[in-house]
Amino acid sequence: MSARSIRDLVLTGRRVFLRVDFNVPLKDGVIGNDARIRAALPTIRYALDAGAACVVIASHLGRPKGQPKPEMSLRPVAARLGELLGATVAFATDCIGPDAERATRPAPPSRLVLLENLRFHPGEEKNDPAFAKELSRLADVYVNDAFGAAHRAHASVEALVRLMPEAAAGLLMEQELRYLGDTLTDPTRPFVAILGGAKVSDKIEVIDNLIPRVDRLIIGGAMAYTFLKAMGKPVGRSLVEDDKLDAARRIMRLASERGLPLLLPSDHVVADAVEAGAATATLDVDDQAIGTRMGLDIGPQTIAAYAGALADAKTVVWNGPMGVFELDAFAKGTLAVAEAVANVSGTTIVGGGDSIAAVTKAGVADRITHISTGGGASLEFLGGQTLPGVAVLPHA
Repeated sequence: MSARSIRDLVLTGRRVFLRVDFNVPLKDGVIGNDARIRAALPTIRYALDAGAACVVIASHLGRPKGQPKPEMSLRPVAARLGELLGATVAFATDCIGPDAERATRPAPPSRLVLLENLRFHPGEEKNDPAFAKELSRLADVYVNDAFGAAHRAHASVEALVRLMPEAAAGLLMEQELRYLGDTLTDPTRPFVAILGGAKVSDKIEVIDNLIPRVDRLIIGGAMAYTFLKAMGKPVGRSLVEDDKLDAARRIMRLASERGLPLLLPSDHVVADAVEAGAATATLDVDDQAIGTRMGLDIGPQTIAAYAGALADAKTVVWNGPMGVFELDAFAKGTLAVAEAVANVSGTTIVGGGDSIAAVTKAGVADRITHISTGGGASLEFLGGQTLPGVAVLPHA
């Protein structure tokens, strides 16, 4: 799906409401990772260069449940944004009401204003038209650059768009839709998808949507154990969703009927506990010696097989780690897959916080074609779902 671009709007002398995703890790006023702030910089700079009178930047942070919580204030984000832009960013102590309106009035004191956390008001998550109406008073045109929030029908993402005279996608949103959309509709082949993480239930729709599209499907992480148990393999105390065993069997049957290679672990690293220093062993997945232990990473045979399946790929989508990569003892599989993806001579797309952390930890982030900022949004998009924040935007 393509949406109208910010490039199609006349911004000169206008106030631009820019919805971004600044939901960054924040503790004691210190930002743990500013990647999401950096991702929005091109759109902010574009709006300024295009002559916008004021760029009114809005975001959520955390889950304050409709109540102001000082520890979830965006004030530290305003300071960091100013540092990155080398410009003054005014901070409005509320996202609606007198302070917000003063900061964004037709002759604003600053060309850059960051509003306080949208979720300090219950109307944001309720997609309340009255709350959206208050937000609409702050600007003349709307731009959504928050792909990470596009799967939520919230007021600043959905209801507000219907109240604005003009709306478009920001540069980051445009990039996300282009890469993910092209991957689903016209991928360069071979097209390989890698899915990992804890739960198969989080990925069923994605798998169903990808089976007719991909040339190979690689599955790792804890979600693999639901498939392995469905095949009658010993899984010990590995994480299994027993209510999804039939779904796993159905997926394997569909892949078989299509002749689609579906790769699952052939060996794994097992341990008694998910903790540093735990005694580990590498076993074939058929080995009953797993006993009461749990599988926490893919083994060397599996790493080689997965790397081999990626060797000639021209399009790769990866979402979800191969094991508990936060602990070094169980990180080899995920880091090896990160390296294999980075070596692909084609388009590589990585999404989901853990996968992004993995390519960063492996030192290969700069060799990935596109790192998606939207974990849940990218999964829903790849699952064929309509994203409310995208659907409401005018089409190109």
